[in-house]
Amino acid sequence: MMAALLSTASVHADEGMWTLYNLPRVVFQQMQTEGFALPYADLYQSEHAVKNAVVNFSGYCSGVVVSPNGLVFTNHHCGFEAIRSHSTVEHDYMRDGFYAKTYEEELPNENMFVSFMISQRDVTSDLEQLGMYKLSLEDQSHFLDSIENAWSKEVKQQDSTLRLEIKPFYEGNAFYATTYRDFTDLRLVFTIPKSMGKYGGETDNWMWPRQTCDFSVFRIYADPKTNGPAAYSKDNVPYRPECWAPVSLNGYQEGSFSMTMGYPGSTNRYVSSWGIRERRDAENEPRAQVRGVKQEVMLKHMRADEAVRIKYDSKYAQSSNYWKNSIGMNKCIDSIGLIQQKADFETAIRHYQDSTGYLKGKLDLDLMKRLYDQRFKLRKALMYFNETFRGTSELTTRAMKVHNGIEVKGPETNKKKQYVEFEDNSDTWDAATDKDVLAALLANYRKQVDAEFLPDIYQTIDRDFKGNYAQYVEKVWNTSLLMKNKQPIYINKKEYSKDMGVQLGLSLTAMRDQIREPLLASIDSIELQERYLCDVKLRMEQDLPHYSDANFTMRLSYGQVGGFLLGGEPSGYYTTSESLLEKMKKGDSNVDYFAEPIMHELMNASDYGKYSDKTTGKMQLCFLTNNDITGGNSGSPMFNGKGELIGLAFDGNWDSLSSDLRFDRELARCIGVDIRFVLFMMEKWGHADRLLQEIQAR
Repeated sequence: MMAALLSTASVHADEGMWTLYNLPRVVFQQMQTEGFALPYADLYQSEHAVKNAVVNFSGYCSGVVVSPNGLVFTNHHCGFEAIRSHSTVEHDYMRDGFYAKTYEEELPNENMFVSFMISQRDVTSDLEQLGMYKLSLEDQSHFLDSIENAWSKEVKQQDSTLRLEIKPFYEGNAFYATTYRDFTDLRLVFTIPKSMGKYGGETDNWMWPRQTCDFSVFRIYADPKTNGPAAYSKDNVPYRPECWAPVSLNGYQEGSFSMTMGYPGSTNRYVSSWGIRERRDAENEPRAQVRGVKQEVMLKHMRADEAVRIKYDSKYAQSSNYWKNSIGMNKCIDSIGLIQQKADFETAIRHYQDSTGYLKGKLDLDLMKRLYDQRFKLRKALMYFNETFRGTSELTTRAMKVHNGIEVKGPETNKKKQYVEFEDNSDTWDAATDKDVLAALLANYRKQVDAEFLPDIYQTIDRDFKGNYAQYVEKVWNTSLLMKNKQPIYINKKEYSKDMGVQLGLSLTAMRDQIREPLLASIDSIELQERYLCDVKLRMEQDLPHYSDANFTMRLSYGQVGGFLLGGEPSGYYTTSESLLEKMKKGDSNVDYFAEPIMHELMNASDYGKYSDKTTGKMQLCFLTNNDITGGNSGSPMFNGKGELIGLAFDGNWDSLSSDLRFDRELARCIGVDIRFVLFMMEKWGHADRLLQEIQAR
């Protein structure tokens, strides 16, 4: 049986986002076959296990500790908002880069953190014994919240620096409890200019070849007495970790073992064919369409004003990343016939159920199809609504927030004196840009959805403004109290109900609820059917190891360094300084390829010293592996077979964009920045000698 499993596993050797505490032995044996040299315990269990150096970076990326004084490497785009928040027109760290030459110069950041995973365990049987599966799905959610709170208290009684989190795995067929330790004093130490940290911009995003030096450096600070987590204080000191990742200058060759470890955000590889259709047509398509309109307006303003660019750089990058991802994913879904592949698999599921009776009467594929069909139109409308009105304009954000959860201030006993107010966050938006974006999106929304999904403010726009969206937005901005920072808005005065911003928010909230309410009725039923579908698959393939979909818990992926066929030709598996110089020559015609003269000079060196590859003699910049990654893996350390750091994952290739739904072993690739490129830039551009001495690469 073991030989058969190994044979089967080798077919899928590079697919998988594996949890560490219960990594199947057959998977570990395959890793050894491909070049992993550490003992099993050194992945998760031992004091110096690799996982102890890997962190959740601020809840949206991954990172790795690389020094005894708490230095953390992550991607430049993961640190982008921190870099932006410290930038001004006079001191633009995005444009010019930043290096703290002393501990005192390292910059603190609000609302950022790193989390270390301490332990993880399967608690499915515990929850079952407590009666969870006898409850409805809605009641199960409340039950899990209460259990998580109770177990968290128990953990904190043993160690106040810990927290516990329960998450579903395998579509809710299993639940794991994970214990973390969070450090909230995280300081910016080093970043290169955006020209290199985001080199290639949207032109190269999700593409190969790449020459992006996508990294930034932070430091964890701790309580000086306990070396444990502490809120920011000038008295805090650099954290002294028990374990950090050794950094290797030895590079890699084609076929070399490569392992990523990080926090992949979300995949849906167990989802049904109808779920994939919904993802393609009701989620990706609207997202790409609306963001294309929004980004065109943003870019016009960003290119006209440096102060606006600084405010919107991060917003634009976040928007455009999944704009292009949605376009690419849809093309991949169609090019590989993924929906039909899933439909064929569901036919096999039907045959298995007919022959075994497993979950017969529970999993009903015909019912699942009807449920998805019934909600498709609403799901698409809601996506257009959310992409248009949520998180895209400061005006609509405030307009909806005033009806949904904003804190009401003033005496409870005197409603006439109760009020709300908005903080001054004008350093994050520009009025002219915000107005133009909203006017463009209002017009676009009307073109994309049926009349039944139009909020009644469109009647106001037609009646009072003759359909002129820009005039309507200008009037709301100029008259609404919502856009007055730190000004009380008394909610029981006539001015409140007559306020155009308040009316806008009420209209949008009413339409959102009108779309959402019938959708909510189908969520539990579809979720239950998808859970059953996963359950039957696991039972039908019980002789094979299976990993759960990504859910932003730590995962391991392994594979090899190597390229793929790109347009029928070998892609190559690394890029060099020469290829970057060729792109830099196009900087006058493509702003994404611009780089400062010093970067041209550095990439044109006659000798790159210890950072040159020992085999090729080249300065290698980025490289490919067939590691399995998705969003959230950005900043994930890429290790060789000895557990040494050789790069940081930062992207996938165009052909990998359907991997959230199905991993394509032949085409899907992980793109990483070579750690030697990182260290070269730290030394030659940043002259960051104190950091390099601290890291002690070998």
